Amino acid sequence: MSLREELEFAWRLAAEVGGVIRDIAASGDLRVERKADDSPVTIADRRAEQRLREAIEARFPQDGILGEEYGEKASRNDRRWILDPIDGTKSFVHGVPLCGTLVALEQSGVAVLGVISIPLLFELAAAAKGEGAFWWPRLEDPTRADSGHRPARVSSVDRLEAATICLTTPRSMIDPRVARLAERCLRVRGWGDCYGHLLVATGRIEAQLDPAMHVWDNAAVLPLVQEAGGQFSGWDGDPSHLAASAVTTNGFLHEEVLQYLKE
Repeated sequence: MSLREELEFAWRLAAEVGGVIRDIAASGDLRVERKADDSPVTIADRRAEQRLREAIEARFPQDGILGEEYGEKASRNDRRWILDPIDGTKSFVHGVPLCGTLVALEQSGVAVLGVISIPLLFELAAAAKGEGAFWWPRLEDPTRADSGHRPARVSSVDRLEAATICLTTPRSMIDPRVARLAERCLRVRGWGDCYGHLLVATGRIEAQLDPAMHVWDNAAVLPLVQEAGGQFSGWDGDPSHLAASAVTTNGFLHEEVLQYLKE
């Protein structure tokens, strides 16, 4: 079954929602609150997810939906959309533009479609199983998403000594496994959250490490990185989007990176 219709729907919707997020950011009225786990949530998180859910329910009423802010709507088939309206809310609250909207489609328990939109940078990438991966380095108008994109492809670096890796949090460096891996690599940076995984999928870095992940963090990342030629797994090697951690690489370095993380 082709996922072309769903893919086009998802990237256009993510681009549209990017406008909602940018407008709220520009207004300065974020209305920051604290959730039960003490993580921040803003009016942009809530409005973005509401718009995502409304559009999906109107277009695919039988499909389930799981979102970080508004929970789960049960599926009446074998499909579930998985949403993170703003991945990196802490960055968003502090005006750091490396936060993103994640839209994924799970079919029969497998993540088959993923979109990562970085609205404050006007950047977007999207992929679906068997349909390839696409990257818009600059997408300001969602109505023009038929142009301005190119294939998304991982890098060809095949030696850790020439590789750049990114970490979501500097606290990861306290982990001796990560510290040993970092010593082998050319450079280590902190461009975290979904932006780091987007950098892997578009060939700008070789690996991104996330020590703690939820399904709405992983689901869009997995098909995008895989369709771009890379690999995804948990730190323990779990290849599912249900993994509790994440490492994405360009594929050439995946097993070697995992050797460090499994030690």
